[in-house]
Amino acid sequence: MATAGNAPLWRELQGLGLLQAHGGWLLAITLGGMVAAALFALLSLATWRPLLKPLIAVLLFVSALGAYYMWTFHIVIDGAMATNTLQTDWREVKGLLTWRLVLVLLLGAALPTWLLWRVPLLHRPWRQQAWRNALGTFAGLAAVIALVLLSFQPLASTMRNHKEIRYLLNPLNALWATGQAAFAGRHVQRELLPVGRDAKLLAAGGKPRMLVLVLGETGRSGNFGINGYDRDTTPELARADVASFRNAWSCGTSTAASVPCMFSPLGRDAFLARERDTEDLLDVLQHAGLAVLWIDNQPGGCKGVCDRVPNVNTSQLKDPLLCPDGECRDEILLAGLDDRVASLPAERRRNGVVLVMHQMGSHGPAYAQRTPAAFKRFLPECTSNHLPDCEPATLRNAYDNTIAYTDHVLGATIRWLQQRADYDTAMLYVADHGESLGENNLYLHGLPYALAPDVQKHVPWITWLSPGFEQASGVATSCLRRNAQVHVTHDALFHSVLGLMQVGTSAYRRPLDAYAGCQQH
Repeated sequence: MATAGNAPLWRELQGLGLLQAHGGWLLAITLGGMVAAALFALLSLATWRPLLKPLIAVLLFVSALGAYYMWTFHIVIDGAMATNTLQTDWREVKGLLTWRLVLVLLLGAALPTWLLWRVPLLHRPWRQQAWRNALGTFAGLAAVIALVLLSFQPLASTMRNHKEIRYLLNPLNALWATGQAAFAGRHVQRELLPVGRDAKLLAAGGKPRMLVLVLGETGRSGNFGINGYDRDTTPELARADVASFRNAWSCGTSTAASVPCMFSPLGRDAFLARERDTEDLLDVLQHAGLAVLWIDNQPGGCKGVCDRVPNVNTSQLKDPLLCPDGECRDEILLAGLDDRVASLPAERRRNGVVLVMHQMGSHGPAYAQRTPAAFKRFLPECTSNHLPDCEPATLRNAYDNTIAYTDHVLGATIRWLQQRADYDTAMLYVADHGESLGENNLYLHGLPYALAPDVQKHVPWITWLSPGFEQASGVATSCLRRNAQVHVTHDALFHSVLGLMQVGTSAYRRPLDAYAGCQQH
């Protein structure tokens, strides 16, 4: 585990030039020795007949899995990655399975586990075993301390200048991250703090408003044609007279991190430091008397955001056209939408409607599975789940096809809204995070925010307003286009939606409303 299981660590040290530097091999021996000694200390605690072999087997499989994914996708393993893993469903896991992974698990975990199980364990009286266990743990920890002191200067410099190294120490990284995911959040009290209980609608008279908030998945701002991309990936949006903020940034680099944060009133910094969870944007909209519905096409769901509002998950539907091979295309979000709206309370619908549609979007690595054949306009495309196998051009094609299909879904959403004559309508599309497509040998997403490249954080934010909505709200699309380069973040989503829906509350902050600068009255 400390040697072959840390192949991604040795590769990173080599790539950074640290192995070639003076004392480089001492640094490598120190890191490998620290991992081995720490594992020895940990296993010494569990050196009891019923525990030892199962625990070693689990660590072997964790080590093999971690080594494979860190090596293949150049990811690191931290608390956020562990949270994502724990919240992943079988269909997402299936998209990551390859024959290489099976081979790694067979050679790196199954074979040594089989050999391990053939080794007899000596049974000792429990008092004697307890002393041996304590001595082993002490010896392991002493070895860790000795190795740190032996190579303190290069070790301290490396950890200070290359923080990603700490997330590559396999399998200690997975153990630490799992502990973080399981226990670190317990400082957050689960009883919700109320937010916006004083919310009320400010608009009087006229038509009620209907907003469709499309929550995109894994959207790279730079791959949208309307944002200046060299490919026309968004022809329907270009024809629909939309405005796009080209300088928008996410709250996190994964769905589990971003979605609860972007719907929170706290903003990223306060959200990460919170001691209590709060009600979110959807709660405040309901407090104001609006009809709210969350429609989800992701098996992983809404990450708790929609728990207190009407919600439905479309990912398990059996539509023969929109759900081939057990996965529903994002057009399923629009199927039967009139009936879904009609089922909401009439007294709330008369005040206005907010629909949130959570896409499957561009979820990787199986990008080719996200798009119907009719939208594969960029060919040939990568069809492998082992992304390093793909030529960069084919990987780009596969991802761009997902954006082209998202463009179609958004265009269809706008056309549906244009037919809602009883409402002043609008659409807002914001992605939860971006994606790496092989730049600097990085793939997928989920790197720690401070280490993640911009492509994992720079997201699209696109707005369409009907003429009636523009007139009623005073927000002009032409003004939004002039402000295309204004810096906005997910911190603004809570306040921007309240502003668009004319919800007055003490929780609203006008300086954080991305649309306030274009409001004429």
